[in-house]
Amino acid sequence: MKKHLLSIFTLIFPFLTFAQETVEKGIDQIIDEKFGAATGWFVNFIFYKIPFGEEVQVYWVLFPLILGATYFTFYFKLINFTGFWTSINIVRGKYDDLEERKDHKVEISKSKFTDEEDNPDTIRIEGHEGEVSHFQALTAALSATVGLGNIAGVAIAVSIGGAGATFWMIVAGLLGMASKFVECTLGVKYRDIEDDGTVYGGPMYYLTKGLKSKGFTRLGKVLAALFAIFVIGGSFGGGNMFQVNQAFQLVENITGGESSFLHGKGWLFGIIMAVFVGIVIIGGIKKIAKVTDKIVPFMVVIYVVASLFVIFANYTMIGDAFLQIFNGAFSPEGVAGGAIGVLVQGFRRAAFSNEAGVGSASIAHSAVKTKYAASEGMVALLEPFIDTVVVCTMTALVLIITGNVTAENASLNDAQAILLTSGAFESAISWFPYVLTIAVVLFAFSTMISWSYYGFQGWAYLFGRTKKMEYTYKLLFCVFVVIGAAASLGSVIGFSDAMIFAMMVPNMIGLVILAPKVKDELNKYLKAIKDLKT
Repeated sequence: MKKHLLSIFTLIFPFLTFAQETVEKGIDQIIDEKFGAATGWFVNFIFYKIPFGEEVQVYWVLFPLILGATYFTFYFKLINFTGFWTSINIVRGKYDDLEERKDHKVEISKSKFTDEEDNPDTIRIEGHEGEVSHFQALTAALSATVGLGNIAGVAIAVSIGGAGATFWMIVAGLLGMASKFVECTLGVKYRDIEDDGTVYGGPMYYLTKGLKSKGFTRLGKVLAALFAIFVIGGSFGGGNMFQVNQAFQLVENITGGESSFLHGKGWLFGIIMAVFVGIVIIGGIKKIAKVTDKIVPFMVVIYVVASLFVIFANYTMIGDAFLQIFNGAFSPEGVAGGAIGVLVQGFRRAAFSNEAGVGSASIAHSAVKTKYAASEGMVALLEPFIDTVVVCTMTALVLIITGNVTAENASLNDAQAILLTSGAFESAISWFPYVLTIAVVLFAFSTMISWSYYGFQGWAYLFGRTKKMEYTYKLLFCVFVVIGAAASLGSVIGFSDAMIFAMMVPNMIGLVILAPKVKDELNKYLKAIKDLKT
């Protein structure tokens, strides 16, 4: 009898221990700790810091991003600057006539997925012309990048790196325009279009087909599979759970904090968001684009106008703010790590914000209606400019002018940093935290619906394009919305951020190898524009 009791006790003891641990910590915290223990090695590898002196440590993933962006800037003869007005004219529709001209023939091949060097995805043929306009593709991609990183990330950057970090964020944004141009041109050039007009594009396809054309067939397949895995993980984590979690924290704070009617009811907020997200993503990229082309301009305009109001309400301090930014970039005083530390903070937060070189945006841009791949690459280079050079700079100026750049805030997490930015606006516009809360929810919502599309493209590449697989992914995505709002996400967010940055590794290898293909596409498009003018 004693033996049986001992056996039973041995069996139930782990469950009793787990139950006690659950009471003390909460099941979400326990899961988060277990998850962190299992995935910590991956996160530590991706975010390994290379020491430069005693105070400065640089993430190794920043090197390929910065060096790649600099290389593309010079390889394409400063396309980030020389192509700027052409990009705006494309979005305005000035060159739409090029799509209808019959005298510019492009060789047609099969439109279904093959390993051919170049599918006719850029050909505008009946039923196979892409799914969205240049403007819609831009807003769909922008909706995934303009978000919490522009609000919380900038607050952290200027708190740690001082005002000077803003200068390096701007530099990183300008360089990132070249990376976005390259990856989005390739996204259109090597995309697949099904018989029903559905577009499948992104790094999975240009890594597979583009690298095969260069004689790297096996390498291309391996890199494409790795990217697909990483983009799925990033879509569930950083593109979903993190967004809804941070949005809920701000909503809870603005409605009373611990006394809020939503306190402890993250799951309810998650269910509401999941319903709205589900309604949009079931319709695919066309439905997503129709939503984002309304939400993105609206929320960017509101945020920029509010920022300008705060800035010009304190117009006497504008000159001093820019002086702080410039001086802090090259001769920082009292900032950990000196000039290099400031540079690192600026580049790091810009990279997190605009995702240039990560490859994600090329998935949204691939769905554009065009027969010239470089035309969408030109449109895409506007994205880091809007995201980083405009929106991030506005946030930084508000923080600097209102005096919210202090070393005491250097240890803030993203949720606390959002509240810091909210307080900065509140000092000039008493009611603006309520507007900012709405903006943050919209930022989170638009980011989630765009990342659902990115993740689905990786899912379809790995598991097939059947309706069953499509709805399986979308259902899972909505479930993770609820989990994200209700859970404690420390380790999960660390892992998902690592997944997003891991996407950069296979993507950047492909971009460097395929850069000559992009140059050919650019020359073809610029010649077509020149012929149109004559």
